[in-house]
Amino acid sequence: MSNIEKLINNTNIKLTTARVAILELFTNASKPLSYEDIKSKLAMDKATFYRNITKFEEENLVTSFESNDKKRYFEIQKNPHAHFICSACSKIECLKQQSIHLEGYKIENIIIKGLCPDCNI
Repeated sequence: MSNIEKLINNTNIKLTTARVAILELFTNASKPLSYEDIKSKLAMDKATFYRNITKFEEENLVTSFESNDKKRYFEIQKNPHAHFICSACSKIECLKQQSIHLEGYKIENIIIKGLCPDCNI
């Protein structure tokens, strides 16, 4: 069984060529990706991409957030973790530190904004 098949095993998602292509890009990515980051690697139009992304989000396979540049970024749902977005260059990084725990709350996403080391000179 492939990684993609394992990923969607307990969902209501039917595997299609488009869905496999999208999920492969996200599983191989080291950071969240926008449609603009990957559109040249996909043989599908924007509407097809977003229709599939909506299905992935409904099934909790993919999470997303909006950045400073007003683009939506997506990644495979993993353990909740923080993202750092640079206010100057808009670079996005996944932070490796432990997630914040607040008693009684379920944290799904943490966005930290500021200056990255390259811009904080």
